[in-house]
Amino acid sequence: MTEKALFHDQIDKLLSSHALHGSESLCKLLRYLAAHSLEHPGASPKEYQIATEVFGRQQDFDPHVDSMVRVQAGRLRTKLAEYYASEGAEDQTVVELPKGTYGLTFHPRPHGAGRNHVASAHESTSNLDANGRTSRTWVIAVIALSVVLASAVAVATDRFLNRRVAEARVAGDSPDLPVAFHVFWKGFLTGQQEPWVIFSNAAFVGRPYVGMRYYNRAKDSGAVILDHYTGVGEVLAVHALDSVFERLHQQIRVKRGSLFSLDDAKNNDLIFIGSPSENLTLLELPNTQEFAFKQIISGPRMGTMEIINFHPESGEPKEFLPSPPDEALTADYSVIALKRGLNPAHSILILAGATTIGTQAAVEYVCQQDSLEQLLLRLSVSNSGELKPFEAVIHVKVAKGVPVSSELVALRKGPA
Repeated sequence: MTEKALFHDQIDKLLSSHALHGSESLCKLLRYLAAHSLEHPGASPKEYQIATEVFGRQQDFDPHVDSMVRVQAGRLRTKLAEYYASEGAEDQTVVELPKGTYGLTFHPRPHGAGRNHVASAHESTSNLDANGRTSRTWVIAVIALSVVLASAVAVATDRFLNRRVAEARVAGDSPDLPVAFHVFWKGFLTGQQEPWVIFSNAAFVGRPYVGMRYYNRAKDSGAVILDHYTGVGEVLAVHALDSVFERLHQQIRVKRGSLFSLDDAKNNDLIFIGSPSENLTLLELPNTQEFAFKQIISGPRMGTMEIINFHPESGEPKEFLPSPPDEALTADYSVIALKRGLNPAHSILILAGATTIGTQAAVEYVCQQDSLEQLLLRLSVSNSGELKPFEAVIHVKVAKGVPVSSELVALRKGPA
C-alpha cells in the first residue's frame, strides 16, 4: 500500500471514530485539510479559504473579526489528541494539526509508543528484578561510563566557536522541518546574535478622529509626529516569522523602524518588514538594485506605491501596480530581496509590499514550504547549497483584506 493510501485510510479511521462521532463540522474540516495537505504538501490553506469553502461563509468574511475557523481548528486539534490517547493508541500513523497553521501533518508513530510500549516497559522491569545484582552492576558501569563521556564531550565542545555550534544546531535540530526552511534561513541562524526583525513604523501627522496623513518634512515642520502606528500586515508578518524561527529553535529580536539606528545594523542580521517609504532606515542601507518602490505623485493613482522594474526582461512590465486606490484591493505586488549588510558577513532580508497586505504576503511566502521550494528551485539552490543575494517580485491576489495566493513574477540573481 502506498504512503498516500495509508494516509487516506487513517483519515477514514478518524472520521468513523468515537472522538468525531456526531461532529459533522469537524469531520468536514478534517476532510478538507487532509485533501489539501495530500494535494499540496507543505502548503497551509488560508483561513479565508477554509471559511468560504468549508463552512460556507460569504465572500465578505473577515478573519480579523470572525474567529470561527480558529475555534473549529482548536476543537479538531483537541479531538485528534483525544483519539490518539484512547481508541487510536495502537495506530501506526499519527495525524496532527500543529498550532499556528492549518496544514495537517502525517507521520509514523515513534517506535515503541502506544500500549505495547507500556507492556514492554513492564516486562523489562520484571527482567531487571529477576536479574538483580547483575543489572545493578551494569547500571553502575553505565553511569560511570556516562560520566567519562560527558566530561570528554564538555571539553571538546568548549573548543568550538559559537558559529560552529550554531551551524551544528541548524544541521541537527528540527528534523521534522522541511529542508527548504533550513536552506533559506541558514544565514539567519548561525550568527552570534539573534536576527533582528524591523517592522515599518511610518511617521504621521494629525489625529485618527480628524484625519491622519504621512508626515511631510517640507510641509509639517514643527508638527507633532505620531510614530506609533503600523499595519495589520506587519503585525501578522511578525507572528509568521516568530512561528518559523520558533520551529528552527532560534529567537528573534523585534524592533519598530523609528527606533532603529545604523549602529544596530553593523553587527546583526536584519529582516525588514515593510517598504522604504515607511521603514525609512532602509534608505541608508544597501538596498535593492533591480526593483524599487516609488510613490506616484500625480494623476488618479496619486499617493499609491508602485514597484519600478529597472531592467525589464521579456514579458515583464516597467512597473508593478496594485489595485487603484478608489477600488477594493484585489491585487498587490511585493519585493523579496536578500542583500549583504553594511558588514558583508551579515545579511539583510527585505520583505515589503506596495500595501500592508502585500507585506504580509511577502513574509508568508518565505514562511511556507511550497513557495520556499519554488523560490529555491528558481534560484537553482540545492538542499546542500548556499543562498546568495537575489531580488524578486511576487504578485498577490487579495480578497477582503486577506492575501489568498502569491505568484513569483520576476527574479534577479545578485552577485555572489
